[in-house]
Amino acid sequence: MDTQLIIFLTFILILSIALGIELISKVPSTLHTPLMSGSNAISGITLLGAMSLAGLTEHHKLSLILGVLAVIFATTNVVGGYLVTDRMLEMFKKKEKKETL
Repeated sequence: MDTQLIIFLTFILILSIALGIELISKVPSTLHTPLMSGSNAISGITLLGAMSLAGLTEHHKLSLILGVLAVIFATTNVVGGYLVTDRMLEMFKKKEKKETL
């Protein structure tokens, strides 16, 4: 790979990490779970892209390894996000009162 391309991609990675940290720190804690619920759709798209990458690796072992890792991480993110969302929604359900005889 070209050295300039590696430096450019590293710069993009560092910039995206800094931007992500800045954006997440500005979100109130009451909005984290609803926003995570919405981002599960984006993670689903990431999962589809990761499966495509893992499936199209005829000659490159690195692409296969990165594709499989991306599938694992995206699946973990989607499942974990839905579990947290389900737990949050359970908190808003009305509790039934037990009848005493």
